[in-house]
Amino acid sequence: MKLTRTLFTGVAALCLASFATGAMADGHAPVCGLATGEAATGDPIKVGGINGNAPPGDFSGGTDAAAAYFACVNANGGINGRPIEYMVENDQWNPELAGQVATKLVKDEGVVALVGNGSVVSMAVNANLYKDEDVMVMASGCAISECYESSNIVSTNQGPLPSGIGALTYAIEELGATNAACIGFNIPNNGGWACDWMNEFMESKGLSGTSILMDPTAVDLNSVYLQALAEGVDTILLMLPAAPAIGLLKVAEEQGGREIFKWVSPTPLYEPGVAEILGEYWNDNLFVHIELNEFDSEGPDNQNWVKVMDTYGQDGDRRDTFSQSGYISAKFFVDAMLALDPATIDRASVTTAIKGITNATSDLLCAPYYVGDADRHMPNHAGRVVAYTVGKFEIVRDCFDIESSYLDPIRAQEKALGITQ
Repeated sequence: MKLTRTLFTGVAALCLASFATGAMADGHAPVCGLATGEAATGDPIKVGGINGNAPPGDFSGGTDAAAAYFACVNANGGINGRPIEYMVENDQWNPELAGQVATKLVKDEGVVALVGNGSVVSMAVNANLYKDEDVMVMASGCAISECYESSNIVSTNQGPLPSGIGALTYAIEELGATNAACIGFNIPNNGGWACDWMNEFMESKGLSGTSILMDPTAVDLNSVYLQALAEGVDTILLMLPAAPAIGLLKVAEEQGGREIFKWVSPTPLYEPGVAEILGEYWNDNLFVHIELNEFDSEGPDNQNWVKVMDTYGQDGDRRDTFSQSGYISAKFFVDAMLALDPATIDRASVTTAIKGITNATSDLLCAPYYVGDADRHMPNHAGRVVAYTVGKFEIVRDCFDIESSYLDPIRAQEKALGITQ
């Protein structure tokens, strides 16, 4: 995993550097919560957050942004006078630790909800705990099936399944893809789950798809590339975190792979710093489906996200898609909390308020966000495609919804709630 860790460190460093001087464009302060400019001084409301920050990936962007937004809310009247006490734990990709920190937050601390969660391990380990304790998780960095197929977890990010299908849709319609290899990690509820649905999507179009899954503890990118050649595919879908995806692109560059395959990816490759790493070789030959809006988009929520991070973020905070997602999850959470009587806020009332969120809109999202009372949640399943060109990413297809039978129960929920995607 040395290659993966080294590349990830480089990506993270560039990510931070690219925003180090990201001053507020219009000079105004961020707008949060009640926007009173007066600090909340009442009885704190406990809210939790769990991230996974250890090799092979850093999912802390969501809790970083939620922490910054909550700090801004607390400086602007809080929840009708009550500040949010935000407690964040890192599960370190360790299942045992993931269970321990969730139990600490949910049972020992008695948090009313969890917001900004970003972890592969925690969602799988703790989904039943959240259901049994009737505590809602408004996540921002989900990548496994349990996160989207649980009654008490809802994430603002899409995860690999919709984003991967979005990338394949573009490859088929614009690049002429007919036979795709989905390259991911051999984690059943992650790479296996997402790639299985990629193959189902290709078959539904009368096309071909295959899965090439790697052991995440023993990554051999050269072997994976050779296997893709042997499979005779014409398209590579990089169902991987940014670091190993970049590593595979470097292997392909050494082998002249730009002309052999069409190259597409779900969101992870859209990360600050990636463009500087890729170089000229991949100009106009790499296409990424993004789950939220561009980092420099001019919409009010995206601009406010930058201001919140500039003003209330900490040195080292990530500024990635998970961060955008954590910001908007925290904003939707606060909006729901502000409608409650502050004197009677408890877990039950907060759970009801979260489940009652419908038709919440943001320029960060292509369609309305909602929760509802259901056994699964995936409110974000429409996105954009960006192309890598001349050292940057540019939108080549704006908002479009994905097509997959996986979404049939989701669309039924949306119809019942009167939501149009």
